[in-house]
Amino acid sequence: MDKTRNPAIIKLEQVKYTWPGNDVPTLNIPHLTIKPGEHLFIKGPSGCGKSTLLSLLTGINTATEGQVEVLGEDLSQISGSRRDKFRADNIGYIFQQFNLLPYLSVIENVVLPCQFSHQRKAQVTGDLHANAAHLLDKLHLDKTLRDKPVVELSIGQQQRVAAARALIGNPALIIADEPTSSLDYDNRSAFIELLLEQVNQANSTLLFVSHDPTLEPLFDRSINLRELNQIGEKA
Repeated sequence: MDKTRNPAIIKLEQVKYTWPGNDVPTLNIPHLTIKPGEHLFIKGPSGCGKSTLLSLLTGINTATEGQVEVLGEDLSQISGSRRDKFRADNIGYIFQQFNLLPYLSVIENVVLPCQFSHQRKAQVTGDLHANAAHLLDKLHLDKTLRDKPVVELSIGQQQRVAAARALIGNPALIIADEPTSSLDYDNRSAFIELLLEQVNQANSTLLFVSHDPTLEPLFDRSINLRELNQIGEKA
């Protein structure tokens, strides 16, 4: 992407999305721009369309109307297989339920994105497994856990594995969907500070979706999707 021509990493223009079988759009966003390197906090009540928005930004779904441009690519104009490759190459996703593979070890889960994306693997400096171990160290995961199945880890430990998996290979965009919902206040704040540190080192853009208002001051900017979304119907 030529940042001099298009300074936005994400640009939405007149975007509507209507789920099949519904008469009323779930999303109606006239305009949204997110800059490269920005840390954006996305808030709003359940049902305001946050999950639907993330599905459009990752190319899992495509807009019914309007333009969803990510890293200079109009996701509605490319095929499903190209969107899958684009997502694997450019987006690190921390799911609310982590989506770690239980039969794989901690390290194997972290390096998994680089098995699907040659681009992210090529962006790793040095040995892949050593890079994964370094990320886990930075996220304060005990070295003795690296070769254990992830099912043996606590929820907080699994969060750090999910964050390392999203960060490996320096993807341009990190999306975190309610990743701290099961942690107490102290652990939530510590996790976010570590995540922001790693995102800064990777020069990535971070979109963080949360209901927790105590985390909002840690971010560059926040948006309330209920206010931005001119429909506000349930997602």
